[in-house]
Amino acid sequence: MIRKAEFKDLQEIKLLTEACARAMIQKGIYQWNEHYPSLQKLERDIQLQELYVLAKEDKILGIIVITPTKDEEYIPIDWLSKTENNLYIHRLATHPEYWGKGYAQKLMDFAEEVARENNYESVRLDTFSQNSRNQQFYEKRGYRRLGDIYFPKQSEHPFYCYELLF
Repeated sequence: MIRKAEFKDLQEIKLLTEACARAMIQKGIYQWNEHYPSLQKLERDIQLQELYVLAKEDKILGIIVITPTKDEEYIPIDWLSKTENNLYIHRLATHPEYWGKGYAQKLMDFAEEVARENNYESVRLDTFSQNSRNQQFYEKRGYRRLGDIYFPKQSEHPFYCYELLF
């Protein structure tokens, strides 16, 4: 079941993101670290009602942030959609114990359905340039790579921006 996150979920969500960061680092992917995602950022996502959890038997297996807010880092990108009627995806993660079970697909299916139901023109996101698995994941879903942005607190390497038009 996918539902909006609640403040009571915050600690479990933070533990999930920490487990993801450790697992990615073990694979040589330095995408998440002690600075990202912060507890404050996750708390804000919940406050804005933009953080969703995929839960099964009261255990959170995955998370996703779905927002209409365009971060300033995205301004220089030459997006396919020329309007501001777009949804943005952030912090898509599944607990490493459940990687490869299709939960990220379910979360993205959900986000894309939210976008379609609410007549958004596209879904936009970024993924780490050193995470080829994520790049393939989005490209198989029809997302087009458009440009690079940087998050210096996360990595010296760029993040690739992607967009799926409807």
